[in-house]
Amino acid sequence: MRRKPRIPPAPLPQRHGVDPVRVRLPVEGPWATVREHLVQRLSGAGVGVVDGMFDAGKIVGADGRAVAPDAAYEPGMFVWFHRELPDEVPVPFPLEVVHRDEHIVVADKPHFLATTPRGSHVTQTVLARLRRELDIPTLGAAHRLDRLTAGLVLFTVRPEERGRYQSLFRDRLVGKEYEAVAPYDPGLSLPRTVRSRIVKERGVLAAYEVAGEPNAVSRVELIERNAYGFGRYRLTPSTGQTHQLRVHMNALGVPILGDPLYPVVTGPVPAGDFRRPLQLLARALEFTDPVTGVEHRFRSARTLEAWSSYGDWAAQ
Repeated sequence: MRRKPRIPPAPLPQRHGVDPVRVRLPVEGPWATVREHLVQRLSGAGVGVVDGMFDAGKIVGADGRAVAPDAAYEPGMFVWFHRELPDEVPVPFPLEVVHRDEHIVVADKPHFLATTPRGSHVTQTVLARLRRELDIPTLGAAHRLDRLTAGLVLFTVRPEERGRYQSLFRDRLVGKEYEAVAPYDPGLSLPRTVRSRIVKERGVLAAYEVAGEPNAVSRVELIERNAYGFGRYRLTPSTGQTHQLRVHMNALGVPILGDPLYPVVTGPVPAGDFRRPLQLLARALEFTDPVTGVEHRFRSARTLEAWSSYGDWAAQ
């Protein structure tokens, strides 16, 4: 069994709460220099970008020293650099901290704010903002919520403890409860448990159900209905497939309000368009702390606008 390589600590500090990019050079390859490999690997960055980074001394090795463009290729070598941060429209909604101790931070995130840096969302993420606002550069995410979903997210303070909290989600030891606003269907018998097999392909926006052994299980309950013809639902997933609750609600014929993917994939929303957020909220998290043994029960204080003020939400 091949042992995993020891990863040296990053020699560059975070920038705006974002870690530097770490690249490990492949064990085998045709490259004579570090530059040759990075030019090929980062070809999508644009012509001359990598050379410019080398010229400016922005690509460094484990000792923090700039790597020369003609440095010989060393299989397994690590290099670091900071990515050019994209221009991002600030998400204009508050990020609340509902719990903080020496081991964990629980945040109540707004709609439209990504959990961790990815793609075009880098500094406008919960992780980057909390690192800056709480001055905890070691903060890491124990799990993630979709960018369009609001609610509770768990973060860890100490990197050496992160795996223990992540294992809670992997081993289904976290009680999770969501709320959603969706059409009310008097012919839909609830409560019920939905079981299906969900597939999410890389590069395809929407997940979908296929025949086969179920890998996604959700409990769906109607909490109440209103005069607008909508219901407020309690959703309790016991698995964690991508878009699971959104797929299951759509399959029941009651897609969640504001969903840009289900039942129909709509065009991309322009940056800065924060209208009609997806009416899905991660309401509660419950788990036994694997480090302290404390029984944690957290609840989001947020409300879903389409339920509390449908006219305002619909008029956006």
